[in-house]
Amino acid sequence: MRTSPNRLIATIFGAVYLLVGILGFFVTSGVGFFATEGQNLIIFAVNPLHNIIHLAIGAALLIAGLTSIPSAKGVNTTVGAVYLLVGIVGLFLLGSSLNIIALNGADNVLHLASAVLLLGVGLSQDKSVARRSTAAQTV
Repeated sequence: MRTSPNRLIATIFGAVYLLVGILGFFVTSGVGFFATEGQNLIIFAVNPLHNIIHLAIGAALLIAGLTSIPSAKGVNTTVGAVYLLVGIVGLFLLGSSLNIIALNGADNVLHLASAVLLLGVGLSQDKSVARRSTAAQTV
């Protein structure tokens, strides 16, 4: 893991998102599952659905980071792309009844920053390993 930026980032982000998902349940007692306005976990709004999404993303990243470079690279890129979409769409959902994961401005900034880092690492790092594993598979 020390030699792969993708595995390192996936493992760290996975652990953090799992922790955030767990901690989120401590502050969302009494909040509706699809509530458009959640409770704050530090400065980030969360509701139970948002917590479950954090748990799922955290688990996917952590498992990929602990498994292999190609899986970490794939999950980093996929989660990064999803977070880019959520960050952009989230800008238009604030104050809307469609905001079923209780996004706020801080969430959008965090999702966009996560997208940049995950996509940046996923698309740019560990290229020689990916080429070698692809070449090995075709032989």
